[in-house]
Amino acid sequence: MPVDLSGKKMIVTGGATGIGRAVAIRSAVYGAKVAVFDVNDSDGQETINDIAESGGEARYWHVDVREGSEVATAVSEASDWMGGADVLVHLAGVLQGASVELDEFPEDTWDTVLDINLRGTFQIAKHVSGIMKEQRSGTIILASSGAGVLGGSSSFAYGSSKGGVHGLTLVMQNALEKYGIRVNDILPGAVKTPLKVSQVKRTFDITGDKSTFDKTMDSLVSPDDVAKVIVFMASDEANVLRGSIRTA
Repeated sequence: MPVDLSGKKMIVTGGATGIGRAVAIRSAVYGAKVAVFDVNDSDGQETINDIAESGGEARYWHVDVREGSEVATAVSEASDWMGGADVLVHLAGVLQGASVELDEFPEDTWDTVLDINLRGTFQIAKHVSGIMKEQRSGTIILASSGAGVLGGSSSFAYGSSKGGVHGLTLVMQNALEKYGIRVNDILPGAVKTPLKVSQVKRTFDITGDKSTFDKTMDSLVSPDDVAKVIVFMASDEANVLRGSIRTA
């Protein structure tokens, strides 16, 4: 049976491409009103257009999750447009520094990845949770990863940032439950997103290992398969769900 998101007011970050795009489109199909946040304006507008063509309702905001004032303004405007915020699905993130040795790892790459992936998660969660506290209800789904939680990563910065997001999830679960807010993180595996494909190609450029490259590319799963899980997590059917959810 399809998930019912009728009447849900959702904010989806990273909604221009990959898993975020799949989540935004699928959520709208199931009845949610969707605010899409991203910095990729052209692809973000394409997501909105696709939702409109399917009869759904969505709007796009250009949001750099590192910028607190930008996040605060967009969250406020989106909440006003939707009439609240029931669900946050935060999928905006970057992977840089793949296959770079630790003693050669650039500090600016470290700063960029941690700033977007970890600080950005804090910023969006901070501003959306304030609205949910007033409502005394809400669902927050953050994007961790097997990298930094279950094992290593091709990038020191990426694994560290995702380990940080997982830690933040654990703290938020305990701190926000008293306000009726459920917090989970999802640990997607090898998914065919622009971020993952770029990392695989970068590793191939460094190693020249064509066999591993081909095998890895063939193993990548569809973003929509992961979106199906996230959309269920956002629904009332998942109200007793706790902890981290791992996918292929």
